[in-house]
Amino acid sequence: MSVVALDHDYPSIFAAPVIRAVDTDIFALRYFTHCMACGFCNDQCCSYGVDIDRDNMERLRGLGPAFEAFAGVLQAGWFKPEIVEDREFPSGAHGRTSAVDGKCVFADRKGRGCRIHAYCLEKGLDYHVYKPMVSILFPLTFEHGVLVPSPEAVDGSLVCAGDGPSVYDGMRGEVAYFFGKDLIAALDALRDRAR
Repeated sequence: MSVVALDHDYPSIFAAPVIRAVDTDIFALRYFTHCMACGFCNDQCCSYGVDIDRDNMERLRGLGPAFEAFAGVLQAGWFKPEIVEDREFPSGAHGRTSAVDGKCVFADRKGRGCRIHAYCLEKGLDYHVYKPMVSILFPLTFEHGVLVPSPEAVDGSLVCAGDGPSVYDGMRGEVAYFFGKDLIAALDALRDRAR
């Protein structure tokens, strides 16, 4: 792991998190990337639930009975009860989605993928507003202002690790959405130097 400080801070479109440095392993570690074309993982990355911003939880609740029916789980079972104060999340706190039978409560039990994502696509909603940022960026994440590979990408437990684009290149478009073209330019320059 080699952490490189960036030339300045890059806040997300929600003001937090703020990226100040990058672990250059994001340019070296690789993974399959094309999740919906995968036939071997059975959505393993959705096994444990995920951290979700407190305001994001409220936006999901605000979708009401239509989303509750689509998700197939009563709203009361969506999230674990604990809220953790954390300034890296846009609202300053996060909860965690529940896991049911070894999968995130929002995992599609009959098919593949995330029911939040599927609902947003079906209804013409921007999934970035409703789906947890941590899920969208996976297998990238943020830790204390550093853009890093998710632990599963580092320890080899990510079933799709090894082949495909780098963790950064696979998530480059989502990083651009959340943090903007200036961070992409800085990261592209670091990536190109690392080759």
